[in-house]
Amino acid sequence: MVLKQRLDQRLVQKLILAPALQQAIKLLPLTNLELIEIIDAEVSQNPMLEEETPERGVEEGPARKTAEERERVQTADAEMNSGEAQGDLKQAADSEYDISFQEYFDGEYRPSFSDRKDIPSLENTLSKSPSLWDHLNWQATLTFFDPADQEIAQLIIGSINEDGYLSTPVEEIAQMAGVPVEKINAVREKIKAFDPVGSGSLNLKEALLAQMDDLHIVDEITRKIVSEYLPLLEKSDYSQLARLLGFSLQAVKAHIDVIKGLDPAPGRKYAQEKTTYVVPDILVTKEGDEFKITLNNEGLPRLRLNAYYKRLLAKAAGENPEAYAYLKDKMKKALWFLRSLNQRDLTVYKVAKYIVDKQRDFVDKGIDYIKPLTLLEISQEIGVHESTVGRVVANKHMTTPRGVFSLKYFFHKSLIGDYGEEVSSLRIKDKIKKLIESENRDNPLSDIEIGELLAKGNLKIARRTVAKYRKQLKIPPSHIRKRKFVMEGQV
Repeated sequence: MVLKQRLDQRLVQKLILAPALQQAIKLLPLTNLELIEIIDAEVSQNPMLEEETPERGVEEGPARKTAEERERVQTADAEMNSGEAQGDLKQAADSEYDISFQEYFDGEYRPSFSDRKDIPSLENTLSKSPSLWDHLNWQATLTFFDPADQEIAQLIIGSINEDGYLSTPVEEIAQMAGVPVEKINAVREKIKAFDPVGSGSLNLKEALLAQMDDLHIVDEITRKIVSEYLPLLEKSDYSQLARLLGFSLQAVKAHIDVIKGLDPAPGRKYAQEKTTYVVPDILVTKEGDEFKITLNNEGLPRLRLNAYYKRLLAKAAGENPEAYAYLKDKMKKALWFLRSLNQRDLTVYKVAKYIVDKQRDFVDKGIDYIKPLTLLEISQEIGVHESTVGRVVANKHMTTPRGVFSLKYFFHKSLIGDYGEEVSSLRIKDKIKKLIESENRDNPLSDIEIGELLAKGNLKIARRTVAKYRKQLKIPPSHIRKRKFVMEGQV
């Protein structure tokens, strides 16, 4: 068999996304804050685009503040269009430059002092809480003075996760430090006594015992529960725990209350958690009997084409082919970007309007009237692909008279009721939650009993579906709930 190279021509069909289409698709899932960054980047790269400012109003071109300045601009335009002046392009550019930046050439003296009172700088008013690792390292520098111990302490602290537990095996740390395992454990015992107590523990039992040592809890029964019967405590099997200890449930409850006062995740005390504030992308207000839908464009800059560069493009058409090709390419990209922004707003509005029309009863009356909705249903209604709707609803929120909701909240599966009507899964979850909240604590409802109660309300669902929805609501099964009720003394 002989291998050789050759050239072949083949005719194939491929679906290729043009750059303009890729740009339009990329804008769809962006939130307002992300869109501002994209707009700023595009304006900085494309001279054909500029932001509208209150000073400029709706007129095109550089700022025009007085009649005299406007007359100077008209004179410069006339000279550029007549072709009689020498160096007309340079004069027009200089004229535009002088008018746009005249406020920066003001030669009058202005004092720099101010009558306002001195206030502390912003940097002096801001603070940042230390992280868990910074806090532990600070304590290590005050505890370990031997360089070898300091190095071991840094290795241990660097291997502690956000919950405060050691995520790397002790043997691996000993191998990295080149010391025996006993040395690592000796340093780790001191770190476990740092604040927060229990940091560097290998498991929950070790962390709880370290906290009990720090609090001087010497009760043998409490320590025995943590040391030997922690799995029963995790499963809330209090009856079995009481039998093994030989105590009544009320007596065991006193020891369990002590354990509940301990922290199972000591590192969370210094977790760098940030509060996330939702900025709604869509505003829904009720005016009379109708709902008004408005896109929240607050903070979004309004763009337009730069008049100066448009005139340069017209001038370069017959004089400078290279400059004309460059400016024409920028003009084309600017127009595509503006069209992509308009198309994004239009698609978001169509999706939001359909959601509000579909869920009108929910906005007016509450969760009992919410209707099932799918991406395919909206895509067929507004004439776009299902993936386009998925991009629109991603990371976006809608504020309504009933509250702020993620757009994904309105998309969920449906079940068929006894009379053939579609029932939202959110409505069924809400009914399951209400049934469990009002159940008899002497005899909590099982999944089968919940299904039977739902069937009486014309909602027939399988036990497995009830169990799935209950788990999604983070509600434990009936036998776990009953054990907790018993220990809380509510039976």
